[in-house]
Amino acid sequence: FMFGPKPLNANAVKFAGPAFTVRTIPVREDLVEAQTAGARPNLQSRSVADIQPGQVLAVAMEGETRTAFMGDIMTTHLLVKGAAGIVLDGGVSDAAAIAQIPLPLFCMGNAATPVTSHRFVIDLNVPVGIAGVPVLPGDILMGDANGVVAIPAHLVEEIAAAASERELLEEFVVGKVREGRPLAGTYP
Repeated sequence: FMFGPKPLNANAVKFAGPAFTVRTIPVREDLVEAQTAGARPNLQSRSVADIQPGQVLAVAMEGETRTAFMGDIMTTHLLVKGAAGIVLDGGVSDAAAIAQIPLPLFCMGNAATPVTSHRFVIDLNVPVGIAGVPVLPGDILMGDANGVVAIPAHLVEEIAAAASERELLEEFVVGKVREGRPLAGTYP
């Protein structure tokens, strides 16, 4: 479970999909200059170009909220492209506009400065840490109004089966409690 990222759009929070990871590091001037000169690729742009429909853009920013990885235009592009959601432990810009876009986006803040003011995209589709949670490319990220979880790809079926059983149990127990049954002995 990722402590920190919160949904921007209360009407578009449920999502699930494989992670397309983006690793950022604290900004370094020579890297920005090399990118600007074309000597290094712009991996921020490549991340939105390379993500596939159904994937979740998972951006590791180490809690940096003084800068924005993306704004409403990039969010709209990802919506049209078919991304399942966006999760970052950092900031975005244009949060009020993003909140109106029906694409689940979980972040930690709003800033008007571009990503290269404080962070630099250094790698794509490598293991990252988001809000203290390890996320590997292809791991399943799921989110709803309660937050975001990362599920290791090789455990998805096992966890889905256990979660389904738990949901059925809780539905049954809630039904009994609504009938007036005492909590003790009914739950768990």
